[in-house]
Parts: sequence; C-alpha cells; structure tokens
Amino acid sequence: MSALDSGDPVVIVGMGIEAPGGIDTLPEFWAALASGRELLGPFPRDREWPLAELLSLDRHEGWGAVPDAGGFLTGATDFDALFFGITPREAVAMDPQQRAGLRVAWRALEQAGINPGAVDGDSAGCWMGASVMEYGPRVASVNEYSGYRATGTALGAVAGRISHGLGLTGPSVTVDTACASALTAVHQAAAAIRAGECEWALAGGVCVMGSPGAFYEFSKNNALAADGHCRSYSADATGTLWGEGAGVVVLERESRARALGHRVYGRLLGSRVNHNGKGAPIAVPSAAAQERLIRDTLAVSGISAGQVGLIEGHGTGTPVGDPLELTALAATYGLPSAAGARLGSVKSNAGHAQAASGILGLIKVLLAGAHGQIPPTLHADRPTADIDWAETTLRLATELEPWPAVDGMRYAAVSSFGVAGTNAHALVSLPELEESDV
Repeated sequence: MSALDSGDPVVIVGMGIEAPGGIDTLPEFWAALASGRELLGPFPRDREWPLAELLSLDRHEGWGAVPDAGGFLTGATDFDALFFGITPREAVAMDPQQRAGLRVAWRALEQAGINPGAVDGDSAGCWMGASVMEYGPRVASVNEYSGYRATGTALGAVAGRISHGLGLTGPSVTVDTACASALTAVHQAAAAIRAGECEWALAGGVCVMGSPGAFYEFSKNNALAADGHCRSYSADATGTLWGEGAGVVVLERESRARALGHRVYGRLLGSRVNHNGKGAPIAVPSAAAQERLIRDTLAVSGISAGQVGLIEGHGTGTPVGDPLELTALAATYGLPSAAGARLGSVKSNAGHAQAASGILGLIKVLLAGAHGQIPPTLHADRPTADIDWAETTLRLATELEPWPAVDGMRYAAVSSFGVAGTNAHALVSLPELEESDV
C-alpha cells in the first residue's frame, strides 16, 4: 500500500474523453488503441487558418516543412451552449478548451455513476491542465464579443467554467506546465484530497488549438514530423506531430468509493513533479531530472520498479527528446533485475496533445488495466538505436498482448514532460476486474 495514503489511497472511479478521429467515448478509444489505429487527419478547414502560408513555411530559409496532418478534434467547433446554461453569444467568445472541458467533465461523472446535475453545492475540487492557444480576436479591440472576452480567454476559466457549470465550491485551478499540465493537475488534485481540502475532485487536461501557432514554432525549430506521423521511440522518427484532446478523471479516497458503490479503475500510488533546473536550454529535456523524478515517485509509491508492467511514456518522436527519456527509463525500469516492462505512447496514435497528453496516456493505461491487455504503439517495428536495447529489459509494445495480473493487480507508470522544463510522473495500480464495460 502506498506510503502516501496510510491504507486509504486516492482512486480513480470515472473517466471521460475526447480524442481525434471523432472519438468521444471510452469504448471507441479502446477499440482504436487495441486495433492499432492511427487517429490523424488533415488540418481542419473550418477554423479560418492560413493554410496556404502554413503549408509553405519551408520556403523560408531555415524553416522545416509542415505536413497537412495532425490529431484534431472533429467536434471542436460544436457546443450545446443552452444545455450548460450559456448564451450562444458568450459560447462563441469562450475558448473551445472551456467547451471541451465542460463536455468531458460531464461524461466522466456519468461514467462514474454520478449524476452531474446533483453535485451542485459539493465542495469538490477541479484541476485542469491547459495552455494558451490564441483563440479569437484580441481583447484590446472593439468587437461583437467584447464584454465576454475576459472570461472567454482567461486560462483560469478552463477549470473555473467546469466548477461554475456543475456548482462545485472546492478549489478550482487551471494548471499550465506546458505538455506536463494534465498529469500535474492529477498530481495536485490527489494531493488536495490527501490534505483534506476536498473529498473528491475532477482532474485532467484539454488542448484545442485556437491557432496553428505550435506548427509555426516547430517548423522554425525543424522539429515537426516530416511525414505526418508521430513515431514515438522509432528509428524513423523525424519530429513530433501536434494533436488535440481532452480527458477528465474522477478522484476520491477508496473508502468513499467503496461506501458509495463506485467502481475503482485504478489507485494513484504516487506522483511527483520536478524541474530540469539550469544547464541546457529551457526546451531541452534532462535525462538526469527525469531519472530523479522516477526514483522519487517509486520511493513514495510503495512498489518496486520491477513490478511495473506497462510504461506510458511521453514519446514525442523528436530526435532529442526520445533518447533522453529512454536513457532515464532504462536506468530505472530497465535494469536486469526487472521482469521487462512494455513501453509505448498514445502519441503514436493521436499525435501530441500538448497540455492534454498526460491525461490521454493515463486513460489509456486505465483502459488497458480494465481489459487486461497492452495495446500496441505504432511505428515501433524499428526501435531507435539511440539506446542499446540488448542492455535493457524494456521492450516496445508492438502488438496487442495479454497483460496478466499478479495477485490480482497490475502496475503502470505514466510520464509527461513540459517544454518549459517541468516533468511529471505517476504510478498507478490497476485491480483485476471481473468484467469490463469501458
């Protein structure tokens, strides 16, 4: 049992998701993962993006090509405003990350068997990872949405809108640690429950690109996947591919879950967040910091590295990031004494969902535990040669395979690393379920 929780761990009792490829249910997401399906598509044509300029950025000296591809939410422009008590005019002024967050939080509660309409007044918390995505016109201008832009563009309103819409009165915090945001949000929510700040909480992350700015930045840095595929840990990787997504989990103490009859999908054994510190440029990952983080998380989790059967890595597919991450993983989970964990990344299916990437990875792990199977990571048939695979027990998950429980339990790790130097890591235990409805 976790040293953090004194016999009453924080558990996950519900999940909600939106992923590329038109996915908005857990069975759809699992079916895509289990079948090894890629969820990428061309740039959306309904967002008024300057596609002609975007797709010709490599004409500028020193810029890389931008493929007409990404992991985009097909329903990003849709929103039932009146359902959530929001006027259509205010809804248009809202960052679509607020809209997606509301939808997915509602679904997570329903999936947990909680009536979203009955939590009004609960002192529950809400932590959401999100980053600024440049949605809509400038606030310092006269336009038809003036008056709604303060709440429409405020990053704090991503979590605040969920708390307001559901009537939750506990802490409400939007977390921005770049690509580590969602997993950091889960870490903070669990810490608040342990500290008694709230009895239960919603936690997760969301990314909907209001502009294609991330493609411009990585084109200039020559860090985009040239072929339009995110090849995590592959010898053929040329860069990352941006995506979108939203995910929310419902957290509470296990004693509360048992008392209320909630199904436990996973126990959060331990999580930690750290920073790279000085040295390399701020956007360059640190293998040393990641190794420290993993060791610190294992120390508070109550389990050993050798018990971990599945690692959901960050796996951006960049020539710099993946080798550094693999170095840290090999030094911790890949030792000869370990049984041999399977490693993968949901980014190979759906692209890099930025602030939401960690929650998509966590939900992938929870579904894998519920089904007792490890889904494949795509494009992993030729692993990168940047580490010596003969010297580590780590293996890429290249096909759907059984994941046996040991004494009724499976153990998994999830990693997320942010471009500003923040790193997050979590360890979860997944109880063997008699049947799965997810």
